[in-house]
Formats: sequence, C-alpha cells, structure tokens
Amino acid sequence: MASAPEDPVLERYFKGHKAAITSVDFSPNGKQLATASWDTFLMLWNFRPQTRAFRYVGHKDVVTSVQFSPLGNLLASASRDRTVRLWTPDKRGKSSEFRAHTAPVRSVDFSADGQFLATASEDKSIKIWNMYRQRFLYSLYRHTHWVRCAKFSPDGRLIVSCSEDKTIKIWDTTSKQCVSNFTDSVGFANFVDFNPNGTCIASAGSDHTVKIWDIRVNKLLQHYQVHSCGVNCVSFHPSGNYLITASSDATLKILDLLEGRLIYTLQGHTGPVFTVSFSKGGELFSSGGADAQVLLWRTNFDELNCKDVIKRNLKRLHLDSPPHLLDIHPRIPHSHEEKIETVEINPKLEVMDLQTSTPPVVDVLSFDSTTPCGQSSCIAGSHVDCTTGAAKNKLNCHRWSQLTRFLVITDKELNQTHRGFIAERERADLLSNSTLHRKWEQANSEQRLTLGAEGFCSYRMDISWLFGGLLLHLYK
Repeated sequence: MASAPEDPVLERYFKGHKAAITSVDFSPNGKQLATASWDTFLMLWNFRPQTRAFRYVGHKDVVTSVQFSPLGNLLASASRDRTVRLWTPDKRGKSSEFRAHTAPVRSVDFSADGQFLATASEDKSIKIWNMYRQRFLYSLYRHTHWVRCAKFSPDGRLIVSCSEDKTIKIWDTTSKQCVSNFTDSVGFANFVDFNPNGTCIASAGSDHTVKIWDIRVNKLLQHYQVHSCGVNCVSFHPSGNYLITASSDATLKILDLLEGRLIYTLQGHTGPVFTVSFSKGGELFSSGGADAQVLLWRTNFDELNCKDVIKRNLKRLHLDSPPHLLDIHPRIPHSHEEKIETVEINPKLEVMDLQTSTPPVVDVLSFDSTTPCGQSSCIAGSHVDCTTGAAKNKLNCHRWSQLTRFLVITDKELNQTHRGFIAERERADLLSNSTLHRKWEQANSEQRLTLGAEGFCSYRMDISWLFGGLLLHLYK
C-alpha cells in the first residue's frame, strides 16, 4: 500500500555496527543519534551529510542500553560487563566507569533534571546514582528475578521497573519503598516506561502483548494483541497520544491511544526489532534490531498539533495537578485484535531513492577513570572486583601490552603507517589474547613492528625467538 503524505516515511538507514542493535536514543537537540550494540561498541551518528560517526571503545561485553542526559552533555551506557559508563559525546571520548552491580546491567535512565541515574541489573536490583558527585546512592530490592528495565517518572518522584519475576513495580524515590505492584500470570515485561504526563505506564510483554496501566487507580486501561512475537520495546510520542512498539516479529506498530486502535504496521527490518525511540520533539523516530541496521523514520502523522499537546502535558507536571479524565481513552480494559483496517508500510518496496548513510567512522578509545567505591557503596557491599575469567584475560592482555613496550623493530622515522598501527595495537588490547597474538604474527610477517611509548631502538631478530621470549616472560 502506498504511503500518503501524512504517513511515516523511512528517511535513511545507518550502517556501522557489526552485530545486533540493542538501544537507540536521540540527543536533546535532535541532531545526533546514539546507538548500542552486541559488538560491544557505542556509536554516535550525526544527521548532517558527510559528517563523521564516532565509535566509542571501552566496554568489554554487549552494550545493552544507551541514553543522553537531558542537557545532552553526557551519554550513559550499560553493559553485560557489569559496568555503567558516562561518556562525553565528542571526539575525545572521555568516560567514567561505575562499578556497583554484580551481574550484567540491562538499562540506564536519567531523571528529567539530570541529577540522578537509575540502572537495572540481572543482580535483581535497581541502583540510583548521583550525577553531580558521580557516586552510588542507594539500591532498591524487591524483585526476585532479573530486572530488565527501570525508568524515572517525568517529575522524578517515581521509578517504574519490570522484571522476569512477572511483576512491574512502582517505587517512591523519597521513601525508597515499593508503592505499587502489577502482576502478570502469563509472561514478563521486557520494557516499561511512563507516558509524558506521568499518569500511565506502558509495558512490552514477552507474551506478545502491549499493556497500558493507569497508576492513579492501579488498573489496566488498554490491552493490545497486535504482534505475533514478543514485544521488546515501546516509546511514547511526546504528545502522549501515540505509542510505537518494536517486536521480534520484525515489525514496528504505531498505536493511537485516544482511539484505542492500531494505525500503522512498519516493515523495514529483516529480523527481530529490539529497540525503538521517538526524538524529543516527536518529528523523528529510530529503530534497531538483529539485522545490525539503524533505521531513521520521519513521523509525519502528528505534526499539526504536536506542540500544543506537549505544552498541555508540561502544565500537568505540577505537583498539585489533579488527574485528567481525558488523559487516555478508553477508560475500561479491553483487547485490541488486528482486525481494524491499518496501513502497512514496507519502505524497501516503495522507496527507491532511500538514502544510505555509511559515513567515515572514527574510533574513540576510552581514557576512562573508574569511579571509586564511596563509603556508602562499600557499606552496601556493592563494589565487586574479583578475578573472574574475564578479569584474567584482561590481565594477560595487560602483560602482553607491557612486554611489547620493549620490543621494537622499526626504522628511525615514524611515518603515518606506523601511527595507524599504533592505533590498531591499542584497539587490540581490548580483544582476547588469541586475537592479539594473530595481529603480532601479521605484523612480524611484514618485518616491521612499531611498539611502545618510551623510546625507539632497532633490532633484527628471528620471529620464532621473539614470540618464544614473549611467551616465556608472560608465563614466568
């Protein structure tokens, strides 16, 4: 079916990641897009043509979540390496590493004022961090299984979380207590978030459903069954009138919450879709999935009254604002089957001049500082740094790096080729020993090594003797 002018349109797609996309987020000014991936990297894309993209290197495992701070001066990321990182989103790539969780971290979320960060982890906890002092504050414990997601309410007074224990919990940030609990007997929620005025929450279910809950009366308002596989992510339009969903059935669905029906089915990915997010103004949205592609869409369908609705919702964030009965309709629980006529859009069949963005990518190595475990963190027993298998691999890589400082086979002049190889060696320090070993073998086959930062000397030596000495010293 051809798209009308008011229908969503796929504008471009970005290629640069080597594995599935797990999270996307727009910068507050709408000029950049941050993405996280299974390839352990963060990438920062600029929407201006012919602009470089930045790939941030620092995490040692899958990056599960990424989000800009409200001012756009920080970028938070979570990873399966059990760490949370704060990055400066520029070419320098300076980052701080937070260590408090004892299992993979699944999500990060800034409060609306940017003062706090909430992180959810498979250690069954939610941890709150102070961004001004960059230190751990406290943990929330009530879930009995992995916590998949935690989000602040727009006014910062509440936190919603979902877990594989099949519960969704509402937390009071002042009392640090669970004040409400929603239970599902069928599946668990993969993702949960507040609507823009903070009166409702939406959940993305592993049982293929999308549910809208009213937290003022603790009741289910809407129940959509429009996907054929698990729903992985949802995102509210800034007006609060629309919800977009991403599913493992390779589709995106756009729901009209006021009319209570499905209005668009978007087909653009070639595999499961793991993440979707509207821009801060709602004029764009982006999606990513198992096909390692980042798709950028133009909304179109709500441009006329979007700004007016946003202003109305902002007024409702006042602490004393009474509930509004017109916030969301219908007011009674009901299911929505995919029977009403909807618009299906397959951009790969309709858009012939689709703009593909494959900009030059600049690798930004993290010169990070690990946030020390403060007194409150140690009391809570949150700092864990044991010699696991991953830690031993990191130690071995460090030994290789130390050894290679003293082995230099080079000419006296350090040309541009040498500098490029130095950058390759620094990136190789992040890989396993076997990968690093193969890079040295490739370099030695060319009879040239450029190593170290503490002087240069020239020697010609046999390759087997070189690696024999390295191995002997490594395991001495």
